[in-house]
Amino acid sequence: MNLSRPFIERPVATTLLTLGVVLAGVAAFLHLPVAPLPQVDFPTISVNAGLPGASPETMAATVAAPLERSLGRIAAVTEMTSASTLASTHIVLQFDLSRDIDGAARDVQAAINAARALLPTGLPSNPTYRKVNPADAPIMILGLTSQALTRGQMYDWASTVLAQKLLQVQGIGDVNVGGSSLPAVRVELNLPAMNGYGINPEAVRTAIATTNANRPKGALESGDKRWQIQDNDQAMSASEYIPLIVGYHNGAAVRLGDIAQVSDSVQDLRNDGLANGDPAVMLILFRQPGANIIDTVDRVRSLLPHLRAAIPASIALNVYMDRTPTIRASLRDVERALVISVALVVLSVFMFLRSARAAMVPLVAVPVSLIGTFAVMYLAGFSLDNLSLMALTIATGFVVDDAVVVLENISRHVEAGVPRLEAALKGAREVGFTVVSMSLSLIAVFIPILLMGGVVGRLFREFAITLSAAILVSLVVSLTTTPMMCSRLTQEHGRTGAHGRLHGLSERAFDAAQDGYRRSLEWALAHGPTVMLILAVTVVLNLYLYIHVPKGFFPQQDTGLMMGQIQADQSISFQAMREKLRYFVDVVLHDPAVATVVGFTGGGRRNGANMFISLKPRAERGLSADQVIARLRGKLGHEPGANLYLQPVQDIRVGGRSAGAQYQYTLQADTITDLRAWESRVRRMMSELPQLADVNTDAQDKGLQTSLVIDHDAVARLGLNQSQIDATLNDLFGQRQVSTIYHPLNQYHVVMEAAPEFWQSPEILRSVYVTSTAATSSTAQGSTAAANGVAIAATAGASVGNPAMSSAGRRVPLSDFSHYEATSTPLAVNHQGLSAASTVSFNLPLGVSLSQATAAIDAGFARLGAPITVRGSFRGTAKAFQDALANQRLLILSALVAVYLVLGILYESLVHPLTILSTLPSAGVGALLALLATGTDFSIIALIGVILLIGIVKKNAIMMIDFALQIERERDCSSREAIYEACLLRLRPILMTTMAAMFGALPLAIGFGEGAELRRPLGIAVLGGLLLSQVLTLYTTPVMYLYLDRFRLWAKSRLHRFPNPLEGVA
Repeated sequence: MNLSRPFIERPVATTLLTLGVVLAGVAAFLHLPVAPLPQVDFPTISVNAGLPGASPETMAATVAAPLERSLGRIAAVTEMTSASTLASTHIVLQFDLSRDIDGAARDVQAAINAARALLPTGLPSNPTYRKVNPADAPIMILGLTSQALTRGQMYDWASTVLAQKLLQVQGIGDVNVGGSSLPAVRVELNLPAMNGYGINPEAVRTAIATTNANRPKGALESGDKRWQIQDNDQAMSASEYIPLIVGYHNGAAVRLGDIAQVSDSVQDLRNDGLANGDPAVMLILFRQPGANIIDTVDRVRSLLPHLRAAIPASIALNVYMDRTPTIRASLRDVERALVISVALVVLSVFMFLRSARAAMVPLVAVPVSLIGTFAVMYLAGFSLDNLSLMALTIATGFVVDDAVVVLENISRHVEAGVPRLEAALKGAREVGFTVVSMSLSLIAVFIPILLMGGVVGRLFREFAITLSAAILVSLVVSLTTTPMMCSRLTQEHGRTGAHGRLHGLSERAFDAAQDGYRRSLEWALAHGPTVMLILAVTVVLNLYLYIHVPKGFFPQQDTGLMMGQIQADQSISFQAMREKLRYFVDVVLHDPAVATVVGFTGGGRRNGANMFISLKPRAERGLSADQVIARLRGKLGHEPGANLYLQPVQDIRVGGRSAGAQYQYTLQADTITDLRAWESRVRRMMSELPQLADVNTDAQDKGLQTSLVIDHDAVARLGLNQSQIDATLNDLFGQRQVSTIYHPLNQYHVVMEAAPEFWQSPEILRSVYVTSTAATSSTAQGSTAAANGVAIAATAGASVGNPAMSSAGRRVPLSDFSHYEATSTPLAVNHQGLSAASTVSFNLPLGVSLSQATAAIDAGFARLGAPITVRGSFRGTAKAFQDALANQRLLILSALVAVYLVLGILYESLVHPLTILSTLPSAGVGALLALLATGTDFSIIALIGVILLIGIVKKNAIMMIDFALQIERERDCSSREAIYEACLLRLRPILMTTMAAMFGALPLAIGFGEGAELRRPLGIAVLGGLLLSQVLTLYTTPVMYLYLDRFRLWAKSRLHRFPNPLEGVA
């Protein structure tokens, strides 16, 4: 049966069919989305809750723990982490890849509702959630600067107007506003003045809350008219609060301005933000998991003119970070590599056939196969990303193989004097089974990848399907378009003109090479045991090299972006932390490779800050991101009391915990005491390992704390209670939000606390008084209620009268029933799952692989001899690496089994597939040696290269064995004669297909342009494997064929010795 006959005999129909494939591919290409990588984001949801003034331990016990118990019951949660800091808790839920994020979000909301009854009653609002991974790098950072407006005013515009519009953009998961806080009226209490007037802070709080009411007032109606009732029950600015009466002293009204500095300021003074060293407010944009980065950024950029029009002209809105320029450049470079690969492949065919007409066949076949693949990608919902374009680039060497095999065989018949049409029909029929075998066995390699789960399976499913689609389209083209073109384009014998000198030289060179191969092949066939020994050595060498080659998870990408975390002494004040931030921003900004720097500090984390750095284009800076970090490491290590940890932004990040470095090792223990004791030992051990860099920890348990030790019997005897004491301290030192101001577009707060000069020392606690009973002080002018509160003793030189009594009742000094001690406290409490945990983060020095680092950590932890109550494990990307490493051997074995099964089915033989698979050990050795020689880690990208080699190098054996079997059938000759002739006959197509595959991988192996570090391991593995296997398989395959054929005959003869038990049975 000749599948190609109808297409050869109907050239017009075949041409139109080919044109239809091209048009479908072009239309699909124009509609394919663009992305850096296939969608491999874990569905991740972040839950946030706040309780003003609550300590990290209080947040962990009263907020985080109830939420975790409820959220932990949700189906398909693979990881749950939480971080509780001053006044806030952040919980990150990561779900299985198969979980729909919208369904998960509904379950999260239901779990929050179920836990609400267990949360503190003072929680200002319900916990909220966002469909975003806070550990991911932002996709954009916008900065607001102004010479006319304060940062509080800019923050108001940013959070009230801009953030709301940005959250409406499709693909945006969250918008963080940093660098300041919302405007607020700040009431900073003057303690000596309050004592002089006998006013306590609780009375001030109550007066502000009751005066600023904003309650419904109803309406009046008469006949056909209706009047809405309104009054001036809201104070909107500081000037309206200053005359507020907060009490009376000696019959005279005491106004708020008499005892406090009242100003229009911001809600939280302890925030700072810098953009390139200038004060700024930042809008930090995160995408939803699964959203397309480029499409999302394009939507935001198209919205920028509308955003600028929505804010005052005095505010400048600029883009300070954008993740897409390097993504776009990387895709352009891989597209350029694809074009170069096509050109090199066609050139390699022309070099062997030495005919422009013959070269037209692959010049059409390759683009048609690749363009037709775009249609399959569109139907499958894929994107144009680095991996799919890499699949097409490497496919150029595969899709040309089928066309080359058909073209070479037809050209051989034409050169023998057969007419073109007859040669096309005969040649296509002869190699039809060979082409099908080559293509199907190559596709079989990817079956295990398609069945893989986890991040690796999801990542490479698109790669495998794209490459398989290209091979299938190429198979169809090679059986239809290619023989049709050969029947019209090849020059018949005797019609070719005189060949030039170059043709003669190349012909003589090939003849000499073939003659040399003939002699060496005769030697190999005569020295079979030696050749088999070489084959055995390659098998052993594969195992040795695989064990010792450095391994990694994903190639370290240079995206042109870096993230940084500043960790300072846990006792540092905000003012000192702000100076540290300015220092580090200045140092990084002056590095010649850096374009922009954004940094901010404040919020719940008092001793830390975050930085985002954009580098100049690679052509301008010359160094990779890792090299820039190594250079900055030396400049940044001289600041006492603080460290800046930098890491390059990666397109793939596994895990939901934000960390100061790229990889994490998490320690868990049954008790907090064990955790704190062993965390310091583990951190010290890891810091001493030369395989690690930038070792840091999220353990924050040494913050300064002033602990009040209260005599509860004395408290009861004095008529006090714990709520009064806590309210006293919160009024003075908690930035307490005592009232809400309602504006048309937003709500603002009145914030009350002691004036800054009274924060300076714990000694102020000796002068704090708690009011034991409520009282009412009235005068002729009126009265004001004063709830249980606090009074402050006068400082030296202040006259306050009798300190024992006031209009609020009896005042008792704290010192009468308590004393304070200087202790330490956690600044953050972290959980992994439902238990306390501490995570040590680390980066890799230049030249160290992740496998070397993880092995060193495991060995170091084993040396420490930790008890069974203390457990250490890798998390995030390091854990994903270990999972992938455990599956590597199984994946390779599965690919071998799949190929064997397909070949066995095609050849109806158990022996011939083994001959074909004997080509693989040499390819593995070549790939591993190439990776070692170039200092490239054996990452999952390199692993895909090795799996590709399983499909590539067996083509040589298929072409040899297929022709050998055909010769045996047609001529009834010995297996030695058949394989000998087949090897010589198929030498040219073997060299052509191998050369084409090498040229297809060459642009990837050279690795030029943006994103080259991602493509290079694949190209190096394929190129190295092809180089060595090309040399060895030309000899090991025929020898293996003879040995296995002898084994087949021996086994057959042994079976014939035993009579058939069913013979003669009717």
